[in-house]
Amino acid sequence: MQILLTNDDGIHAPGLRSLQAALTQLGDVEVVAPLSEQSGVGLSITYLHPLMIHQEFEGEKHWGWAVAGSPADCVKLGILEFCPQKPDLIVSGINSGSNVGINVLYSGTVAGAIEGAFAGIPSIAISAASSFSNDVKPDYDRWAEQSIPIIRQLLQQQETSADRLWNINFPETRPEWPRGVKWTSLGVKRHFDVMEKRIDPRGRPYFWSGLDPIINHQLEAGTDIQELSEGYVTVTPLKYDLTDHDQLDLSLNEQGREFDLPPG
Repeated sequence: MQILLTNDDGIHAPGLRSLQAALTQLGDVEVVAPLSEQSGVGLSITYLHPLMIHQEFEGEKHWGWAVAGSPADCVKLGILEFCPQKPDLIVSGINSGSNVGINVLYSGTVAGAIEGAFAGIPSIAISAASSFSNDVKPDYDRWAEQSIPIIRQLLQQQETSADRLWNINFPETRPEWPRGVKWTSLGVKRHFDVMEKRIDPRGRPYFWSGLDPIINHQLEAGTDIQELSEGYVTVTPLKYDLTDHDQLDLSLNEQGREFDLPPG
């Protein structure tokens, strides 16, 4: 199996390195990842300047490609240029911090997987919630190892089609967690958005965006937000088709395929 691995934390991120090592259990892994952190860039791609690349080595052995661009750029290059054959699987992660709820739409990690699904390749985004305690270090090696049986199960599903897309989140590191794995939907209802205003030493205002999805979202039963907060690994199948098909069907039934422009 040919696997393309990317992320949005950058090619030197520990989550990427742990996942690369674990994925070798499934096949040959080609790493194509951003040169620097690209958190929150979503599905952005580079149009206005060239994409510079740098080959990374482990000793004298090729390890991967660093790209001065977004995760979507990396996946495009990985498929078209750097993988010896078309990938059978694209994995993005392990992201430092969860990607759940509405945050999925902003996530560079999930965007890397979406770009893979665009190309008709089964794609998986993997993230892990940050701990609120500075005494608890992220256990990327453990998350990476626990990802492998989940990935195997997803790829073996009978209904799997070429463009299937999944989002996996691991709960923060605690001795008794994770408690298990659950299928979930996206938690899309927010309590509020947060912009924290601060003042710099020269008296000028600046702002920090609030990024904690657990606090910002409502804890609805069965959603990734709820189950992740209770210590479960969440697996959410995603679609990138944003068409509201219910509304489209209603409009087609009421008005047909076309409707008249208003006068004026």
